[in-house]
Amino acid sequence: MESGKSNKKITKIEGADEQSTASRGFVPTEESKGKATQLRMFAALSWLGAIGAQIGAIMLLFKQPVNMTWIIALIVVDLALAILGSYLWKKSNRLDPASEKNKFMFFMQSQLGLVVAIIAFLPLVIFVFTSKNLDGKQKGIIGGIAAVALVIAGIAGTDFNPPSVEQYTEQTEQVEGLNNGVNHVFWTKSGKSFHLFQDCGYINSDRTTEIFQGTVAQARELKNITDLCDRCEKRAEKNKAAENLLETPETEESVLETEAAE
Repeated sequence: MESGKSNKKITKIEGADEQSTASRGFVPTEESKGKATQLRMFAALSWLGAIGAQIGAIMLLFKQPVNMTWIIALIVVDLALAILGSYLWKKSNRLDPASEKNKFMFFMQSQLGLVVAIIAFLPLVIFVFTSKNLDGKQKGIIGGIAAVALVIAGIAGTDFNPPSVEQYTEQTEQVEGLNNGVNHVFWTKSGKSFHLFQDCGYINSDRTTEIFQGTVAQARELKNITDLCDRCEKRAEKNKAAENLLETPETEESVLETEAAE
């Protein structure tokens, strides 16, 4: 199936095989696995720093007089490191997603940022509201800030559309089925869908200066795009139907009509 040409700059993303892979299930490349491992190490370090900031804030609660400025500063550091760790962890999951076969392990890998957010803030909230060194006003201020930070970190750590091996495989199968067995798509920096045709009107427009070309997995890894363009899907289905019609052998009736005419 040929796609029309685009007058935009086409940037091909290297490092992945565009040939059919869906039949054996999605398997990340060694390069993707290596990057995912590295990102997870940095995420773990960020989360350890966040928990360390929380411990520091809790320790300050036992000192008289209570230094609210330092406690609030440590809460801010805790929040920043928790969010950074969650961002890196979610990015690593796009490179090397978990399988949905084990529901518990899939949840833990996909939503570990949420779990860590609870660990990094809930103990502090409990210590603040049970502290005997804080008066009501101090508990309200510090506890309120810590509670808000917990909510923000929890939202940042939650993956609302977690990737999975099964999801990657299904999306790849869909693209290959419409694209003559080739795992090959296009997307843009600001787009929310991947496309089968580089001349699709949604990406080949005046607003677009560069179009990226790669595999379904790369579109997920680099941009976390999860949807196939509806216009491209309908166009591909129409092309496939036309190809099938051309390849359909003549029926017995049509052969008889041809012989009669001769």
